[in-house]
Amino acid sequence: MVDRAGAALPDVLADLRRLVESETPSNDKQALDAGLADIGNWLTERLGEPAARERHDGGRYGDILDVTFPGTAAGTVLLLCHYDTVWPVGTLAEWPFTTEGDRITAPGCLDMKLGIVHGVWALRLLRELEIPHPSVRFLLNGDEEIGSHASRPHIERACTESTATLVLEPSRAGKAKIRRKGLGLFDLAVRGVESHAGLDPAAGASAIHALAELIPAVTALADPGRGTTINVGLITGGTGRNVVAGRAGCEIDIRIQDPAEMPRIDAGFASLAVADDRIEVEVTGGWNRPPMNPNPPSERLFDHARGAAEDIGRTLEGTSVGGVSDANFVSALGKPVLDGLGAVGAGPHSRGEHVVPSESPGQLAMLAGLISRLCDF
Repeated sequence: MVDRAGAALPDVLADLRRLVESETPSNDKQALDAGLADIGNWLTERLGEPAARERHDGGRYGDILDVTFPGTAAGTVLLLCHYDTVWPVGTLAEWPFTTEGDRITAPGCLDMKLGIVHGVWALRLLRELEIPHPSVRFLLNGDEEIGSHASRPHIERACTESTATLVLEPSRAGKAKIRRKGLGLFDLAVRGVESHAGLDPAAGASAIHALAELIPAVTALADPGRGTTINVGLITGGTGRNVVAGRAGCEIDIRIQDPAEMPRIDAGFASLAVADDRIEVEVTGGWNRPPMNPNPPSERLFDHARGAAEDIGRTLEGTSVGGVSDANFVSALGKPVLDGLGAVGAGPHSRGEHVVPSESPGQLAMLAGLISRLCDF
């Protein structure tokens, strides 16, 4: 199977280039619509007409494409992919698709357009080798990088209707991702009283000074020993050097491994206060994704993945990462899910983003083998 995947590598990389050169940033609805239309056409070119096709309206977010290709055995495997990237339109003009030895660099190549290509070619491989396999359902969403607000209900419904879910996010140096942290996105807004900093300072109540009191209280909620980290990533406030600030705020990123940390953090935010009673404090936002921790069905799925790797002479390991993905939603429902089955490379969300083409045949063959093993899952 690896040899056949290797023979297909030029076509695999040509497909990667096609997807990369259709720029699809999360916040550009027009570009997302065009990119998804091209992906839909490409799927049909590579796999023929699906048995079922539905495009769900994402509103101001990217639409969701849901297509199913019939298998030759029982069951349905969901391949969960996102086609949006963090790179704005125009990035490709200054950073084109480039091959340098065993390295391809381009915006979105690793996260996660090669993963989408691998999913399609895994199914082609199974067909060409006439290997029995379950039906394969692709769910492609355009808002994963910004929270999957529109796509979450479609993801949750699709995973409950499927035998197992495989998420084609990048691997971690060839390892599958079996544990991910949960994510909280919170905004802290402080309203004070403006006054002239020189003529009447006592009449004011500085929102910035209050925020400076509050941030240590927020970061003190972190508990690295339990896997809970807190980052204040952006601060805004004030209107001028000589004005006691009437407003200030910050954006907070929280990562947790233990679900029990959610109510503890919520209670900590509810108790935030400052000494000056003229100051108003408001916390908005919430928990974007629950943590992904191994459950028995997912552990059984990982055993199948290790078996698929062994079939081609490889060893598959699992790993834990701090980032989140749509796999978090599936895991929280207690459904079998395995993540990080896509491309091998490094540098997601950076100008160093790249994939390693020589790793693709092995990844592709392992994915195809895993899908075939799920007929009797």
